[in-house]
Amino acid sequence: MESSAMRVGTSGSPAAPWHRVLLRRLGYLWWFKAVGTTLFMTAFFAAYLHLLHFPLYPVTVMPLTAVDRAIGFQPWALAAYASLWIYVALPPAIAPTLGRLFGYGWHIGGLCLAGIAVFVFWPTAVPPADVDWGLYPGYALLKGIDAGGNACPSLHVATALYSAIWLAADFREVGAARWMRGLNGLWCAVIVFSTLATKQHVMLDVLAGTALALLAAALSPGLRRRLPAKVAVPV
Repeated sequence: MESSAMRVGTSGSPAAPWHRVLLRRLGYLWWFKAVGTTLFMTAFFAAYLHLLHFPLYPVTVMPLTAVDRAIGFQPWALAAYASLWIYVALPPAIAPTLGRLFGYGWHIGGLCLAGIAVFVFWPTAVPPADVDWGLYPGYALLKGIDAGGNACPSLHVATALYSAIWLAADFREVGAARWMRGLNGLWCAVIVFSTLATKQHVMLDVLAGTALALLAAALSPGLRRRLPAKVAVPV
């Protein structure tokens, strides 16, 4: 049986422990990955914020559901919400080849473009929350930049979930320990929850973002080949 800490290479000799494999992957073209990820995020934010502040059509306010009413504002969730920008940088950071790196880039880029296209023709926003944002300096900064617009689909949810699926495939590939795989799922779940707890999104945004992520995963052939059949996303 294959160990979670040590795998057997194709030559029959023991392969490196999974954590060493991930460290080698992190070191591979790290400067190129860092620059590319930064440029990608900069371009995305430029388009996102332009549409947020200058919508082309009337803005639709998303309705609340019972889930939104049940989940109150939770100040701690801001840290989890902001951690997305570290989380989505992990798949490209541990890409072992240029092909894998560009594969992730093309597909998450397509996911983001699909979301931006929706925002162009159907701008949305969340209803105002009964919270004095001035009491929470971090939130005052967040609301000053991203005032709950470009809500549906939630690209926070879509990019987090797509990255979680990608990381799950990577961790299986290197034989990562179960706790590492569990941490991946937990981090993604907390980010998704934070979109509701920060009142940046409503449940309908989350559902639409989830659907967008699953569609992107289904259209990513390189990703589907690395997922076991029982969890591969059906087309």
